[in-house]
Formats: sequence, C-alpha cells, structure tokens
Amino acid sequence: MLQEAVKPSRRAAGVEYAIRDVVVKAEEVRRSGKRIVNLNIGDPVKYDFDTPPNIKQAMKKAIDNGSNYYCASEGLRELREAVAAKENRVNRAQIEAGNVLITQGISEAIMFLLGAIVNPGDEVLIPGPCYPPYLTYTKFFDGKAITYRCIEEAGWAPDLADLERKITERTRLILVINPSNPTGSVYSKQDLSRIVELAASRNIPIAADEVYDRIIYDGSFTSLASIAKDTPMLGLNGFSKAYLMTGWRLGYMYIQDPDGRLKHVWDAIQRMSRVRLCASTPAQMAGIEALTGPQEHIAEMVAKLQQRRDYAWKRANAIPGLSTTKPSGAFYLFPKITLPGTKWRSDEEFVTDLLNETGVLVVHGSGFDPDYGKDHFRVVFLPEEAMLAEAFDAIENFMKRHS
Repeated sequence: MLQEAVKPSRRAAGVEYAIRDVVVKAEEVRRSGKRIVNLNIGDPVKYDFDTPPNIKQAMKKAIDNGSNYYCASEGLRELREAVAAKENRVNRAQIEAGNVLITQGISEAIMFLLGAIVNPGDEVLIPGPCYPPYLTYTKFFDGKAITYRCIEEAGWAPDLADLERKITERTRLILVINPSNPTGSVYSKQDLSRIVELAASRNIPIAADEVYDRIIYDGSFTSLASIAKDTPMLGLNGFSKAYLMTGWRLGYMYIQDPDGRLKHVWDAIQRMSRVRLCASTPAQMAGIEALTGPQEHIAEMVAKLQQRRDYAWKRANAIPGLSTTKPSGAFYLFPKITLPGTKWRSDEEFVTDLLNETGVLVVHGSGFDPDYGKDHFRVVFLPEEAMLAEAFDAIENFMKRHS
C-alpha cells in the first residue's frame, strides 16, 4: 500500500533564501544549453579577486604544523584578541577578547543571535530591504520580523519615523545592516545616533551587521559601536568580504555591553556555540594573519570595485524602465523596475524571464523583503567590465523587446 510521504517540520518547510534559491532555476536553464551570466551571489573570489597570498600561506602552514584539531568553542584566543584590536582601532569599539566569539561565517552568527534572543511572538525590527537570513531565522525561531522602511529616494537611508512607529512592547531587538546588503547604502552618523537614542529610550538592545565596513566608496563609515556607548549592542562581522575568504567560512560576533544587560543573552550564545564545537581551526590561524598582516589589498580592491560600481550604475540608469541609486558601500546595485504596463506581474517574474531569455542571473528584490524590496532586483558589480557590459547589454535588449 502506498504510504503518504513524511512531511518536514513546520519550521524547515518555511525556510527560504532567495540568493541561492534562484540558482536552482539557473541550473535548469544551464542544462538546456544556455550560458549563465552569474550576477547573483556576492562572492568576489568567483570573479577576478583572490585571497591574499599571505593568508593562503598562513592556512597551509597551520595545516602542515598540525593545527587540525578542535579548538575552544569561542575561538582561538589570539584571533579573538586580533578581532578586538581591529574593532577598537578601526571602528572605535570598546571590547576585549572575552567579548568576541568566532563563528562559521556571519550566517552562523545570525542564527546564534536570533536563537538566543527571540521567543515565540517576539518582534525584531529589521531594515527593509535586508539580507534574507534575518527574516528567515526570525521566523524559524517563531518570532516576527518587522521591516522598517528605508527610503530609496534618499539613498536608502532609514526612515526613522517609521522605525519609531513600529516599536512595540514585543520588540526585542533593533537591527542595523550597514553598509547595506542589498542596496549598498551607508548610514549617516546622525541616523545611527538617532537609532541609538530610540533604542536607549525604549530599553531595546541593538545588533549591527557591518561585514562590508571596509568596502566604502563615498564618504566615511561610522560603526554603531562608536556611538552606542551605554546602549547594549551586538556586532556581527567576518572575513569573507574585506579579506576575500568567502569559502573559508570565518566570521565573528562581539558584545559591547558595559552594564551587563545582555549577559544572559551572551551566555546563551556561547552555549549554542559549544553545541557545534568550533569554527575551523586552520581557518582561524589564517584569520590571525588576515587581521595582523599586510592590509594593502583592501584599498586596491575598493579602487577596482569603485570603477565597476560607476560603470554598472551608469549602465543601469541608462536603460528605460530601470532606475537605481548609487551605492556608497558593498558591491550591489538594487535597481527599481517600472512594472506597470509591462507583462510582468512581479519582480520574481521579471527575474525568471530575464534568466530564461538571456541567461543573466540576478535576484528578485522581494526576496530581500516582500514589502520594501518588491519591484526591484539585486545585481552584483563584482565582474570585470567586459562581463558587466555583456550583462547590461542583454538586460537593455531584454527591456527593449518587452517595452
């Protein structure tokens, strides 16, 4: 007798991740014989960027010297000291090694953060649009992700009035993603100060995802840690972007909490870290070299990315039916699609048709927030200019065919 298939848990059935979910569709198109132009995942090493040689050598040396064991769950002491020194020097934080936890990429830090702070029914205020795992994990832990508006016409600056309106007695955390994924916006010091004031007045902790803190094109970057002072905050960062170590899966989180109001949350995060044992020990040895060794590659990388940003921004804005703000950080454009009057009912339909017709793979904006991300798509400007030209030529011709 045919038996009914076993159903997944409710939590797992609801998991989505737009950035990689679109790859499933792309593989189907690839099998049909069409060449795929990948502009979907923010991985510089997939293009013409490479991990600095000194970091590679540190990894090889660690392996050859026998550093292939489980280390402490919180991470190697020397790496935690290097992280604290970097955050204190670069971002004007005030932390020690004991305030740092090494994670398997920033994704694990997100899971730890939300797993430790969200109870069923709790609300987390998240910028809209945002990096999708914040929405997914909040939902996974039976919380409610509330996105506060970011204003496209103002370069995707946070709408502070909207943020304040959405604070309730169920709000457990205010999140800042700065520089932003997917928009590339960089928050002003004034906006960050106001967010801190709002959090402090309501006794709500803050979390700051600052993984793109070293990839800035216009103006300067202000870390939330430099402003938070007595307001408890948790910082999330990693090695994937500035140090071109995406596949190494090395990140970290830290706590800045002078009055100890988050001590129980921090203890819970550390307990969760013990369950998964530790991040890769050889990768951590390389992380020490990344933070303490030469840093010249960062300026070189940013200069090359700035040229590609300028090219991609100009090309996108020259295509009828598209418009985009100029990102000040990270390596993404988030163009708006003029959908009324076209065949497409949603940004996801647009992205799917673009893929099927041209092979250009981008990510639908509603995957970054159904409200504030809709009618947009995210594209990376990591490739060399020739590949960007091929992609934007294809997008331009695609738009002309369907106008």
